[in-house]
Amino acid sequence: MSGTENINVTNVTADTGIRRLDIPKGGPLDGVGEPGGARTAREARAHLHITDCPAPLPAGEPCPIHTGSEGPVPRAELEWLRRVHQAAPGHRALREQLRRTRLLALCGEPGTGRAWTGLALLAEHAERAGSGVIRLGPGVLLGASAGQELQRGHGYLLELPAAATGTTPDTLLDRLRDQAVERGAFAVVLVPGGPVAERLLGARRHALPHEPPAAADVLDGHLADLLADGPAELLELARATAARPEVAEALGLDELRPGEAARLAGHLAAHAQGRMSDERLLEHCRSFAPRQARAWFTAPGRPDTLPAALPELRAAALRIALAVFNGSAHSLTAEAAELLTWELAVTLDPQYAPGRPLFTARPGAAPATARAVCGDGVEDLGEASVPVRAMWFRGRRLAPAVLYEVWDGHHNLRGPVARWLRGLCDDPRPQVWVRAAVAAGVLCSRDYLYGLAELLLPLVRTDSPVQRMAAATALAEASRAPEVRPAVDGLLRAWARGDDERERETAALAHGYGLAAGSVPASLAELGRIACADGGVTTSYGVLRLLAGTEPEAVLDGLTHWLRDNRRPRRDLALLTALRAVSTRTSHLWGLREVPELEPYAAWPLATALLAARPGCAPQLSGLLRAALTWARSAGAAEDALVGWIRRAARDKRQLAVLCGFLPRLAQDGDEPLDVGAATRIREVLEAL
Repeated sequence: MSGTENINVTNVTADTGIRRLDIPKGGPLDGVGEPGGARTAREARAHLHITDCPAPLPAGEPCPIHTGSEGPVPRAELEWLRRVHQAAPGHRALREQLRRTRLLALCGEPGTGRAWTGLALLAEHAERAGSGVIRLGPGVLLGASAGQELQRGHGYLLELPAAATGTTPDTLLDRLRDQAVERGAFAVVLVPGGPVAERLLGARRHALPHEPPAAADVLDGHLADLLADGPAELLELARATAARPEVAEALGLDELRPGEAARLAGHLAAHAQGRMSDERLLEHCRSFAPRQARAWFTAPGRPDTLPAALPELRAAALRIALAVFNGSAHSLTAEAAELLTWELAVTLDPQYAPGRPLFTARPGAAPATARAVCGDGVEDLGEASVPVRAMWFRGRRLAPAVLYEVWDGHHNLRGPVARWLRGLCDDPRPQVWVRAAVAAGVLCSRDYLYGLAELLLPLVRTDSPVQRMAAATALAEASRAPEVRPAVDGLLRAWARGDDERERETAALAHGYGLAAGSVPASLAELGRIACADGGVTTSYGVLRLLAGTEPEAVLDGLTHWLRDNRRPRRDLALLTALRAVSTRTSHLWGLREVPELEPYAAWPLATALLAARPGCAPQLSGLLRAALTWARSAGAAEDALVGWIRRAARDKRQLAVLCGFLPRLAQDGDEPLDVGAATRIREVLEAL
């Protein structure tokens, strides 16, 4: 049925003397969680959805990086380093610090080229002394090899071990410096970013920060070295391939780190030489973000007791929180990270109650550990937007890579993460619960059995309407995965036919997204069944959300058909939905799929927005509103709704123009004349404008 011109409303208005059909105020959350939810949901989807999921890490891929092992560094490796090394910013200051004190603590994140810079600095001094460069294990710092004498004039590279976080790093470095001065040697100690690095940098004795060289320079230097023996055309081809948009899209990182640039150079060289296909190249590129996530959460030698493990837990919590709140206000992300730190800490040691550090040593240090950056952003509050200091990953593929790594690769992290997400889903602010719900749905699609039991069912069975709305959102989000959708659909069908009111309500809210049943008409049919069993208040909100979705014509067809239904709950649901459409702001009916044609009218009532964006909906909407005005059960509510609709439109010339084009159709269409009282009241309102 494409229109409502031929509806005989007499058949559905015979019930007289029945109590008035009332329009509920607001949504199922009484207005909480609706304003601002549209932008939040859109951003959450954008950050966690990519067209191609991160690929499993390829095995046996070529890599040009000389990682080396303990012992003397081969001359061939030092010669290779001289060819490809790009001096980092501040290289002269690093060289002077090492020359003056014979010890340099080089602070920076792994993968930023610290080791290459350290080797290059040591090689300069060793060359002048006619000696060599040696990699040492961490034992020399912890005292296991304290009796070992450093060789005169040699350079030594080592990394501050994770176990050293429980001791005073200055003491360890002082001991190593004394040995270096005594023997005329030089030492570079690599210190990963974190509290220890911040303390060392704050002391300004041994440590300097390491700033990586430009990734483009590193990439070009490695390409030139790898293709030095081939024709010049190969180098140009590799450079051109690196600049292709699909390569940048597959990488999904704003800027590569030096180690990643070197790895990419190896792939590009193999591709230019014909040893790697386009598809294989992009597959390798898509593995870069998952590699970073794996490096963050899989590192040997980490402390596993508190309080020594607390800095690592805090860094892990920040990365996970940023995966959920990517692009959101820094204050929301930081608070969520602290809540997750607590969950991780009490999981590791239930007897330990972690506190919160009140001060940080250096602004911007925490985002750097998460490969993130802070800047100006905006949070939508529904009626207005406010400026915020936002925080986001420096790469669009990092957020899903972190969530997938945590969920798929570290089972014991699931419990604290699930408890954390459930807590966030009880926050009335849509900027919090919507993001948490979308993330929960994404994780449930990875492991539905675990997610249902540990994430969703506890949310459904609480007395919190926000948590049930979050559960519905998560279920709809999980049903995007084709392999999970039948399970979600079956679960919602069982809930719709069951006796638990909370489960029926959750099913109605979930079907409002139009995903779980496989199509919008199927979701609408399920909502009609729920209405027959449970009334129409929450159900009408689900139908209203469907009407604001991608297929409003299909929804209006279904509502029009329900006007002929001999079951009063379905007739009531159709009328109630039509009346709520003239009073509910479009942005409050956000969904999980983009509806770009409604974006310009987000602040308008849904009915007005549909008339402006989809004029073809006018006949069906007119028939529904005429039925509401004619049927005795809904006539009073319909008059009030239309009068309010007209008065709101009078404050906006664009809305008023749309409404003035629609009202004649409302008065003229149909077989039955408009009720005299209703027509008179509407005319009075129009004359008063």
